[in-house]
Amino acid sequence: FFRDLLEFPRGDDDADLAVKIQGQWRSQGLEDVRLVNYSVLLDLPGPASNTVTLQNSGECFYPSGQQCSTDPKTLHSQDLLYSYAAYSAKGTLEAELVDIQYGTMEDLIRIQAITNVTKKIALLKLGQSPLLYKLSLLEDAGFGGVLVYTDPCDLPKTADLADKAFMVSLNSGGDPSTPGYASIDGSYRQNRLNLTALLVQPISALLARKLVSLPEDTAQRERCTPLQLPAAGKKTISLNIQSVTTYKTVSNVIGYLKGAVFPDRYVIIGSHHSSLQGYGGQGWASSTAVITALLQALMAEVRRGWRPDRTLLFCSWGGTALGNVGSYEWAEDLRSVLQRNVVAYISLHDPVTGNSTLRPVASPSLQQLAAESQSFNCVEKARCPGSNVSSVQIQGDADYFINHLGVPATQFSYEDIRASENSSFLSEALFPVHATKTEELDPSFSLHETIAKLTGQVTLQIATDPVLPFNALDIALEVQNSLKGDEAGVPQLLAVASRLRDTAELFQSDEMRPANDPQERAPVRVRMLNDVLQGLEKSFLLQQAPPGLYRNILYRLDDRTSQFSVLLEALEHCKLHQSNETVQAALSEVLNSINSAQVYFKAGLDVFETALAGKK
Repeated sequence: FFRDLLEFPRGDDDADLAVKIQGQWRSQGLEDVRLVNYSVLLDLPGPASNTVTLQNSGECFYPSGQQCSTDPKTLHSQDLLYSYAAYSAKGTLEAELVDIQYGTMEDLIRIQAITNVTKKIALLKLGQSPLLYKLSLLEDAGFGGVLVYTDPCDLPKTADLADKAFMVSLNSGGDPSTPGYASIDGSYRQNRLNLTALLVQPISALLARKLVSLPEDTAQRERCTPLQLPAAGKKTISLNIQSVTTYKTVSNVIGYLKGAVFPDRYVIIGSHHSSLQGYGGQGWASSTAVITALLQALMAEVRRGWRPDRTLLFCSWGGTALGNVGSYEWAEDLRSVLQRNVVAYISLHDPVTGNSTLRPVASPSLQQLAAESQSFNCVEKARCPGSNVSSVQIQGDADYFINHLGVPATQFSYEDIRASENSSFLSEALFPVHATKTEELDPSFSLHETIAKLTGQVTLQIATDPVLPFNALDIALEVQNSLKGDEAGVPQLLAVASRLRDTAELFQSDEMRPANDPQERAPVRVRMLNDVLQGLEKSFLLQQAPPGLYRNILYRLDDRTSQFSVLLEALEHCKLHQSNETVQAALSEVLNSINSAQVYFKAGLDVFETALAGKK
């Protein structure tokens, strides 16, 4: 499947590919496969590459670090054109370059103490925290532009990306011209051509090195030296950005395998087929190959008469690289149905980005299931030493389901061991396709096979277990673990969290009753119980979260942090603005979430009380 997809000639949009996938799924025997198209506002490369010019020498560079040229072959090279930040502000800015390293609060406070940053251009490293979050801080500080790069020290040793620029999207999700509602015919289109006032340009580490005037050879030494601008000598550069916003069609492929017992309950398996003209590597092909192989295996069972209890939805999303556009539009379109019917979202975003560690991510109520499925599904024993399942932010189309619908989600993938603690969020950068060859990572496709088995295992259990395999107690434990720290206000939160835990323990023991007591298995009772289980995580969605941070507070920023990300962010904010209002607001939001969950769990206990009344 993988090789077949890569050989398919790509058009300008993903419509042809979507039709191909639809055909493939139908040929496996899935009858109901629909193409769902939306006309959306995309920000695509202009006719010529963006450029960075050094003012003192007049040297002009492309984002990759190559010198500007008039050779037509170079001018129209896809790699150069696609090295851009989608939805950045457009135009030209000439200003002094200011090195702000990772753009943390500390970095900003340090820089603002020594220089006025208004309308200047920041030199920023990817990593540590979400790009959208960092850009919001830089915009608030008054910067005019940003050059983003990946420090080679943060990449795995094997990655040879120093002279590659990349693409990033500044879109937090969906069609920017229809925020919060679907791009269907007749929808009002807002005039939002850029999503930031900053001119943002990704550059290669090679160009960053030239800008900080480092000699080339420092890269070759064994020990990696993080890049930084020398204190002496001001650099003035001119940045020219010319991407173009235009309406295009994004296609999703949605296949339905109807459930035999609860056809109105959906388990969604999501992959993506869109990558920009060979940008974003081959992840889309891995993703599509795994979901198609999984479908093939299930359809073989269907031909023998098997059906899942709950409906399975196979979704291949378009427009993922530009901000999960296809999945957002579809989910906004069907929001009222999905809010009621979706039980879980299983993500196959980029199944194989490395080959050293299996990385399972799951929301708290699915952690136990994800951990169990690893234990008896490992093809290559050496490569899966029962990895810890964590609830951390992930890239890709699970976003809407996690943050707007509060649906339990899980994802298995193989990746490289992190090169440094700054390496989280580096996957926001999409490098050119020839820079990341999937077949070199997994020549026998055994890693792909493992991901398909793990994903299939979890999908089948959620789709066929009479009582949903969701764990209420794990949610309460995750909440308690996220309240480490002695900040003011936390003790009050801990009190509510401990009430949540007590209620969850009662609920959990009751939840086991249908397994142990035949009288509890009456279909209407099981249905009532499942309805409660399905909504366990919905209490944890905040109204508003800082850019780049999940609205669902059950997910941490990354493996290094154990606290709620909104609280961490509010405490950071405090350093910059010397007021604790944001902290108070964040504490109050978290308090209300935990309290609302506790009330919900408590109401769930009533499901079991009513049975006694019935028996009288």
